[in-house]
Amino acid sequence: MKYLVLLIGDGEVKPWDEHTPDEQAATMERFRAFDEACAARPGVEVLAGEALADAGTATTLRTRGGRLEMTDGPYAEVVEGMGGFYLVEAPDLDVLVELLGELPAYDMQVSPVVDVTY
Repeated sequence: MKYLVLLIGDGEVKPWDEHTPDEQAATMERFRAFDEACAARPGVEVLAGEALADAGTATTLRTRGGRLEMTDGPYAEVVEGMGGFYLVEAPDLDVLVELLGELPAYDMQVSPVVDVTY
């Protein structure tokens, strides 16, 4: 099953620009450890993953009255910005949650992807 993992806010991790170079290297090592743990686990594959720019650089699109409206900035109801995402194939949620423990201490939202065949 595919899962979308949203890395939300910074959890217990301070903002990236407040890290020392050594702290940044240690944080990047946690991401490498996650990638390696996924690669070593049968049936698990990281399909995509990226860090995202600051929420202030986001663009929000909304459909109102059948028209698409664009505004600068993050979606208004978002309390914390997203720091990044992963799209992961895993046998089940328990396996994925175990592997996510390798990542830095972000708050995360995990959503199964709906398998739609056209």
